[in-house]
Amino acid sequence: MADYISLLKGKRIGLVTNNTAVINGTHLVDTLISQGIKIKRIFAPEHGFRGNAANGEHVLNGKDPKTGLPIISLYGKNKKPTQDQIKDLDLLVFDIQDVGVRFYTYLSTMHYCMEACAENRIGFMVLDRPNPNGYYLDGPILDLKHQSMVGMHPIPLVHGMTLGELALMIRGKSWINQKDSLKLTIIPCENYDHNRYYDLPIAPSPNLPTPESIILYPTLGLFEGINISMGRGTEKPFECFGAPWLKTGKFKFTPKNIPGKANNPPFLGQECQGMLVSDFASEYLISFRHIYLEWIILLYQEYPKDQNTPFFNAFFTKLAGTESLRQQIESGKSADQIRESWSSDIEQFIIERKPFLIYPYYDGLGLQRK
Repeated sequence: MADYISLLKGKRIGLVTNNTAVINGTHLVDTLISQGIKIKRIFAPEHGFRGNAANGEHVLNGKDPKTGLPIISLYGKNKKPTQDQIKDLDLLVFDIQDVGVRFYTYLSTMHYCMEACAENRIGFMVLDRPNPNGYYLDGPILDLKHQSMVGMHPIPLVHGMTLGELALMIRGKSWINQKDSLKLTIIPCENYDHNRYYDLPIAPSPNLPTPESIILYPTLGLFEGINISMGRGTEKPFECFGAPWLKTGKFKFTPKNIPGKANNPPFLGQECQGMLVSDFASEYLISFRHIYLEWIILLYQEYPKDQNTPFFNAFFTKLAGTESLRQQIESGKSADQIRESWSSDIEQFIIERKPFLIYPYYDGLGLQRK
């Protein structure tokens, strides 16, 4: 806090934050108020200020009962702060824990906040946090014709950057309007580099409650675009997958509605058969450093022809950021062939991101780069 508290004093502050912004057990909002910082309002991303709204659920405007501060939703009527919502601010401070996957919507929320600040000549500060999946890069680069809230930038699906680094890249690559007007400040982490897995102390969202779910998220997040359950509505979200039609695996579960976690999840009330993959995540996937495409290919090959619902839905292309991944799977390409198809794009991205990196990384040759 010593690096930024003086930059907040005497200013009218807005906070873009949620339940992950905790300092020694106390929420950032309460800490700043105790330091005499003038907070005007809170802006809440997907899942809300307290992090207890289900995925995709519209978050409503409201008031924080503890502080009385107004809460403006950025996952409801508007995704981008309006001029009226920020015109009386000097600085908008962003502090949200990310998980390093392009379709995780906190990155898109940061993009919209940066653009709003640039357009209204308001400062923007990122209190940076480690990326638990920041030790590798994988997946296709987003094709901008498939730009959406689950993918706004031409970066790999697993991008290997912190939000602070991405903020620098978003401005540096002119991915927002009026980027030259944005006064951007990044408060970096200490003792972090891109060669380590970081175990989050607080769940970043309701359905990523464990380290295993976060490791699996780059892979199982794509399952939102196919006719299968990835465990929403169970005690093991993003640690299992299955469906009533699946014959592979011995793990059985029945999705149900869980307030704040699952609202009408896939196969609600239907018994699903599939696989519990928690141990696979911690024992293999963490060192594999790739999206595990083998599962999607297996499921596509086993999908019964008598199903009325297509295997892929329209959301899959938005999540993948390109039509080619679906086409490659449908054409029978192997996982290794698919990974090879995006390897040159990732190599180019590594070059493009280099000016914006804050933390050391390792180049695969055992050499630490800065």
